[in-house]
Amino acid sequence: MDICDYLARRGGAARSLELHKAGFTRTKVGRAVALGLVLKIRRGVYSLPGDKRAVRALAAGGRLTCLSAAPIYDLWTLGDPAVLHVSRSHPVHTPGVIDHGRPKHPRHSWLPALGLADVLLHALHCLPELEALVMVQSAVGRGDIALDFLYGRCQGRRNGRTRSVLDLVIPRADSVLEVLANVHFARAGLRLRRHVYIAGVGEVDFLVEECLVVETDGSTHFEPKSVKRDQRRNNQSIIGGYLVLRYYYDDVIHRPDAMVAEVQAVLRRWRRPTNNRDGNTFA
Repeated sequence: MDICDYLARRGGAARSLELHKAGFTRTKVGRAVALGLVLKIRRGVYSLPGDKRAVRALAAGGRLTCLSAAPIYDLWTLGDPAVLHVSRSHPVHTPGVIDHGRPKHPRHSWLPALGLADVLLHALHCLPELEALVMVQSAVGRGDIALDFLYGRCQGRRNGRTRSVLDLVIPRADSVLEVLANVHFARAGLRLRRHVYIAGVGEVDFLVEECLVVETDGSTHFEPKSVKRDQRRNNQSIIGGYLVLRYYYDDVIHRPDAMVAEVQAVLRRWRRPTNNRDGNTFA
């Protein structure tokens, strides 16, 4: 393994002590720097070119955490962080940096980030509700960390908000869109079931009030084969007596109130006696 591969597998940056332990001598490291393959950020800190998050964390004498560490653990997010979230042994005020203090759990042995437990707990205490939720949901859903463990670290009156976020975690979610749609539908008082199997259709994301199929479609659903498959599933759902609505990223992320309003409008119309259904508009 060359030094570039080594750094890539470790989040893009490492300290000289870690490089030495991995067998990269000072001469080898110096040669990589001279060739432009590796950057020397400061004394004892090296990185791949362009890996800004890990570089800034190590250059500041810390490790990534909270939203800034999400890409390293491949966690779901709703966007890139506007500031750098780090953990440092000796916090100092730095513009554009949020310092979360010292870790309380074992940190990762070689990644330039805190351990997953601290990353998620920092997110729960720092981020807006839904941003923290999607990070926790992805980690819990993969089995990377136990939900009970997080509950155990969020006891006491001061942690009521963090526990309320954990209460929103569901047993299974296949995408960020499912997580958020579930929250919005539940808060609107809609009765729903998730991942319901319908004969002739297959598994659907949501069955609302036992009559309305709601699907949340990510980018893969725009591929021609996926579009045809989804249209056939829509047809089979309708033939089976169900209503169908489909929502995309912009709907769920940026227009949740409109999405919920449309679902409620369809349900109101469906519940009317047949002879009272008027025209082509929902009211």
